[in-house]
Amino acid sequence: MRLGGFDRRDFLRTAVGSVAAIAAVPATSPGWTERGKGRSRVRSDRVTKRSREPLPARIRFAVVGINHSHIYSQVGAVLRGGGELVSVYAQEPDLLAEFTKRFPQAKLARSEDEILNDGSIQLVLSSIVPDQRAPLGIRVMQHGKDYMSDKPGITTLEQLAEVRRVQAQTKRIFSIMYSERHENRATVRAGELVRAGAIGRVVQTVGLGPHRISLNARPPWFFDKARYGGILCDTGSHQADQFLYFTSSTTGEVVASQIANVNHRQYPKFEDFGDMLLRGDGGAGYIRVDWFTPDGLATWGDGRLTVLGTDGFIEVRKNIDIAGRRGESHLFLVDQKETRYIDCSEQPLPYGEKLVDDVLNRTETAMPQAHCLLAMELVLKAQKQAQQVSFKG
Repeated sequence: MRLGGFDRRDFLRTAVGSVAAIAAVPATSPGWTERGKGRSRVRSDRVTKRSREPLPARIRFAVVGINHSHIYSQVGAVLRGGGELVSVYAQEPDLLAEFTKRFPQAKLARSEDEILNDGSIQLVLSSIVPDQRAPLGIRVMQHGKDYMSDKPGITTLEQLAEVRRVQAQTKRIFSIMYSERHENRATVRAGELVRAGAIGRVVQTVGLGPHRISLNARPPWFFDKARYGGILCDTGSHQADQFLYFTSSTTGEVVASQIANVNHRQYPKFEDFGDMLLRGDGGAGYIRVDWFTPDGLATWGDGRLTVLGTDGFIEVRKNIDIAGRRGESHLFLVDQKETRYIDCSEQPLPYGEKLVDDVLNRTETAMPQAHCLLAMELVLKAQKQAQQVSFKG
């Protein structure tokens, strides 16, 4: 799907390796940019880490279900990390044709069972219709394999309880690719800076997740809350993941939440606006998600993350800088000394390599299992208790 000059799939399907956390902001290409007729001065730093070739194959993986194009970034991450894609199964011939054109090395499996019963396959990826993701992941884990789902990986609290039960029983990995963190270079860089103490102790995150709706390109399940889980469950899961990650919260609660169908009444089971207020043991969070990105924007959504700290703040403009800088992954850091712009276009993305490491070593370096499922618990509770609101007009 090409949106306003930027291809969403190309944005998500990036190709770089991994990097260890670093403790300082590199200033390899410093320079001052005058903005606002001299009223502010923004120092510009560029991250100059070079990407590398994918790692040699270390595990074998397969794909079951390709109903969302996020599958391409999921596969790309594992390929970069040392995965060998061996097979794919999907029921939709058109989606399957596009996938195999992109990844001709994937053998066409005759059924889901063919993949689940293949003892050589260690990891299964899926972007099947959202309400089918958790049941599929449960079957994958019960067959002794690890699983990586597109978000939202779970659409009901009942599914969450069963995922937790089976995961604890089998000790397999149930990972959800929250791509706005794992596949966005500026968000990865922001995490390194926060861990290094660049803005002091984190107090709050503000996550904004606007999207362009592109009505004609959406399948029927997209408009059915029972299938996609609701707007807070679906798109809000990205921001809940970032709230937990940046505040280092291991517990959390929903303070308030609300949802609405403001402008798409022809789809009565759809929600186009939602927000929620979260509180964790490490900080607070506010999240707003919507389907109102206008066609005049040169990308599918001006996703933003603000991380407030005791000694400064970071703002990530994930997809576009409307002030005019080209490309994605823009990061601004303000501390007690100065304001810096950090170009993160070459920042490596470690999730795929770490997940492959975890499959091999039975570790949790890509994302703690408890964190992965707590992010879904928060949005599922927010969705369930949300006040349905309507506005005049």
